[in-house]
Amino acid sequence: MRYLIFSDLHGNLEAVQALKKFLHRRKIDHFICLGDLVGYGASPNEVIQEVRELSPLTVIRGNHDKAICDQESLGSFNPIAAAAIHWTRANLSEENHHYLSQLPQGPMTVNGTITICHGAPFDEDYYIFGEFDAAEAFLHLKTSINFFGHTHFPYVYSESDHLVQGNYLTGDRKEIRLKQGTSYLINPGSVGQPRDRNTRAACAIYDSEKKRVSFHRMAYDILNAQNKIREAGLPSALSERLTMGI
Repeated sequence: MRYLIFSDLHGNLEAVQALKKFLHRRKIDHFICLGDLVGYGASPNEVIQEVRELSPLTVIRGNHDKAICDQESLGSFNPIAAAAIHWTRANLSEENHHYLSQLPQGPMTVNGTITICHGAPFDEDYYIFGEFDAAEAFLHLKTSINFFGHTHFPYVYSESDHLVQGNYLTGDRKEIRLKQGTSYLINPGSVGQPRDRNTRAACAIYDSEKKRVSFHRMAYDILNAQNKIREAGLPSALSERLTMGI
């Protein structure tokens, strides 16, 4: 099977549209979203609709999805992120609010072979940065292929013979071949707000038959996404960071 793995859309419709255009040329058997459909961007309703049109689809919630549904205090969010959450709460349709509120919490197993989580398998809000964090995460995982989001960085952690190694991915296209006897914890990067200084939307395709994961980047209409953020009255920093990929 070929799985599309994507995460952290953050209300960026233009980036999501670029992702769906990319999909027109590729066969995908199952879509997997690792959470944070909303927050930061100015098109939360449109993004949720675009995601819901994908089928078959598995989605778990992210910390912004949870916070917007009043399931989490805003104490852990910086003022800019908190302002975006307040704005999204006020502008989200009742139907989409209900949809977000029903999203399951990770970790979740897909087809009995893949584990997915937003942050870490032991804490959906925890950021996995570095081999130490990944080593702890592997202790909580029972599958050899695992995906996570939350950091907005494309990254591959591998574990073999109790040794954990990390590989930060750069460039617009990469491919890794999965080795037998090795476990993987993989971040596809962010669709709507990349933070690796690459402004392009990010995703990954996992081919379970060929045992490989390919990472892809897609250009999108950043200017239009920025204009929407400014017109909505959201913090200007949310617009500016899109042109810097941070």
